[in-house]
Amino acid sequence: MIYVYLFWVFFKIGLFGFGGGMAMISLIRMEVVDHYAWLTASQFADLLAISQVTPGPISVNTATFIGYTQAGIVGSLVATAALVLPNLILMVIVLKYYLAHRDSKYMRSVMSILLPVVAGLILAAALMMCKDGIFTSVTTVGIFVVVLVLNLFTKVNPILLIVMSAVVGYLINNSLPVAI
Repeated sequence: MIYVYLFWVFFKIGLFGFGGGMAMISLIRMEVVDHYAWLTASQFADLLAISQVTPGPISVNTATFIGYTQAGIVGSLVATAALVLPNLILMVIVLKYYLAHRDSKYMRSVMSILLPVVAGLILAAALMMCKDGIFTSVTTVGIFVVVLVLNLFTKVNPILLIVMSAVVGYLINNSLPVAI
């Protein structure tokens, strides 16, 4: 029965998660933390961190991990396939329509409406993490602010920022002296 739940949850997320992996985070969190309680908020935050530093889209990495924790390898395959399937179907349909009508004022109108929706979903995911108490320590907030400033105002590679944040977080949490 868990396979049916995994398929249904991630199929819905894949079907309604417009805007890519980051926009799907709030949908995934609501299902796996709030509705099914497959993960705690803290475990979900850890999963997001791991999904960010592993290759591939964050939503696919998250689905694969959750599927694995709930039902092993078959569960990871079911969750991942369910997440990707609606996108594959929709992309074939939308791409065919978009290519035929991309210069239409209606198509431009639809695209202009979708952009703020995607931004809102990403912001919702960030606010949910704040609500769950992820940013409760001065250290966490400090790392966030430093990475935000470096990302916005310098050309530091985001991958380097992720690696540096992981190292600093590890060192701080293991009470080793850190020179920032």
